[in-house]
Amino acid sequence: MNRFTFTIFAWAVFLTSAVAGAPVELFVASNGHDQNPGTRERPLKTCLAARNALRNLRATGNLRNEGAIVSIRGGTYEFTEPLVLDRQDGGTNNAPIVYRAAPGEKVRLTGSRRIENFLPVAEARVLKKIAPNARGKVLVADLRASGVEDFGKVAAKGQRLEVFFQDTPMQLARWPNEWFTKILDVVGDTSFKSHGIPGTKEGWFTYDGDRQSSWADEKNAWLHGYWFWDWSDSFEKIDSIDTAAKTIRLAPPYHHYGYRKNQRYYAINLLTELDQPGEWFVDRQAGLLYFWPPAPIEEGSVTVAVLPRLAQVRNSEGIVFKGLTFEGTRSTAIEIQDSQDCRIERCTIRNTGSWGVVIRGGSQCEVRRTELYALGEGGISLSGGDRKTLTPANHAVISNHIHGFGRIYRTYRPAVGVSGVGQRVAHNLIHDGPHNAIQLGGNDHIIEFNEIHNVCFETGDVGAFYMGRDWTQRGTIIRHNYFHDIRGPGLHGAMAVYLDDATSGIQIIGNVFNRAGRAAFIGGGRDNIVDNNIFVDCQPSVHVDARGVGWMHETITGIMPQRLQSMPYRQSPWKDRYPQLLTLLEDEPGRPKYNVVRRNISWGGTWLNADKKARPLIVFEKNLLDVDPLFVGDPRSPNATILDFRLRPESPALKIGFEPLPLEKIGLLK
Repeated sequence: MNRFTFTIFAWAVFLTSAVAGAPVELFVASNGHDQNPGTRERPLKTCLAARNALRNLRATGNLRNEGAIVSIRGGTYEFTEPLVLDRQDGGTNNAPIVYRAAPGEKVRLTGSRRIENFLPVAEARVLKKIAPNARGKVLVADLRASGVEDFGKVAAKGQRLEVFFQDTPMQLARWPNEWFTKILDVVGDTSFKSHGIPGTKEGWFTYDGDRQSSWADEKNAWLHGYWFWDWSDSFEKIDSIDTAAKTIRLAPPYHHYGYRKNQRYYAINLLTELDQPGEWFVDRQAGLLYFWPPAPIEEGSVTVAVLPRLAQVRNSEGIVFKGLTFEGTRSTAIEIQDSQDCRIERCTIRNTGSWGVVIRGGSQCEVRRTELYALGEGGISLSGGDRKTLTPANHAVISNHIHGFGRIYRTYRPAVGVSGVGQRVAHNLIHDGPHNAIQLGGNDHIIEFNEIHNVCFETGDVGAFYMGRDWTQRGTIIRHNYFHDIRGPGLHGAMAVYLDDATSGIQIIGNVFNRAGRAAFIGGGRDNIVDNNIFVDCQPSVHVDARGVGWMHETITGIMPQRLQSMPYRQSPWKDRYPQLLTLLEDEPGRPKYNVVRRNISWGGTWLNADKKARPLIVFEKNLLDVDPLFVGDPRSPNATILDFRLRPESPALKIGFEPLPLEKIGLLK
């Protein structure tokens, strides 16, 4: 666009937005053209062109202080590159630059490519290899003919090609089709024990049955499993299979925790296992996609993820995404770095190969009223603030619906990951994830008014809320949340709030725990408060142990003092905010001192599991135990349709000073 053309363009845009105090507005439509002026009648075609037009308006002084709006008309927009927004693209909190769906229209921004021209598989070599029940049902398409040249990697984070049909992720061909098979025994050369459990360092193990014999000539087969602990999964490439000895050898590097018998795994990327609807396989050498559609192919489009991300905001301010669907990426859909006052509002983020949103650095960025699901890793990651000065970032995750996270990489990919200082996670509905719902590090966060259920369903020794191993990561308040139906099938099961490995200085206040496993779990820490909570049918309601003077003693005398010394805990504001740290090292640091458990209701299940070394150190005050608290509704009744945890006026809990909870804000009174 030459200078004369742009001058005409700038005036056209300016005149269409000439209402006093109104922001400049540009229009984007799938039938537009990037040489158009961006008016309603002559829209641009791409968001990238809109960004460039705004840059030009700013450079010529035609972008007013009221900000700008990019209105995107309904349709699907295949991005050819991520939308990168930096300092020159920002606005302010009061006058933002807004990328939004046009009112009443549905806009999809995708990093995927549509694959067409599927044909029945006719090649004899392939027909012989696939399962008999799949013959005549598996289709094949040439990826290169649809413009896809990068076939990604099978198990590399952020680089994995995925297939979607009817806007749903399909399954890379696997065995078994559901759940896992198990290691028969480990046969590695280097034996060891961890917490008394034997295993081997090398990934060599035996299997039962003959199924694995058909994998012997597969060139790029992988296994995904929980190899030693039920809270640590990984993908491992098969190096060789000895069908006579029924032994699988994995390619190094091996899983860092090692391998042990009876642990779970399944196999993926096997053409021979493409045996049910929804499964797919890519012949990377030939560039061919084999796919068994779960419905007639003409009833939905087939797409494959190509771009790593869709939007990247860096060193900017006042950028808003509103009412848009972001989907089909190999990595994280939206990244916001070192920016402030940026918002994602009323969007949908789905079908990512990694996270939905990552906010790193900066301040006062927010994700609000957005649905995130079918996420390869976690939902939203927040980090920011300065721990040395305890300066908060004030990022927030508010009123979102996050589910179906940890879809590919299963552990430590929470719905919300929080670190740094001063973040807020509130009023979110979180469910259906295999491991943690909220994973936390850092200081002075607020976790409130969230509903969390049906998480941790595939793992063990796991918490819906989790943090651990650092005395200095304190000051967080977990209040007025509803945890329910939480269980884990692995070793040690699931906790609702898991203060692991000497986590200290956390407040658990006014929450409802209903069928929430080991609900409030204090793993050897100190200075924690469990106050005014409701526990119903938990096993147990409260757990406190003394691991710091037991198996965790070396950590208490080793890495944890190092982490303490790395923080300026003897200086302000640390010494004023956390005075307990000033004397911690001289005050039997391994003992779980100064924990307070008071004014809680525990009904059904088990009240307490406390180590005999921990019990004398706990302050117990005014807890109502195994006495009917007289809720308005009976949450324990199998016929209950309304879980009403309000207390009747005659409730014995009120007599011990229990303060009624704001159940309407938690969402329990609808």
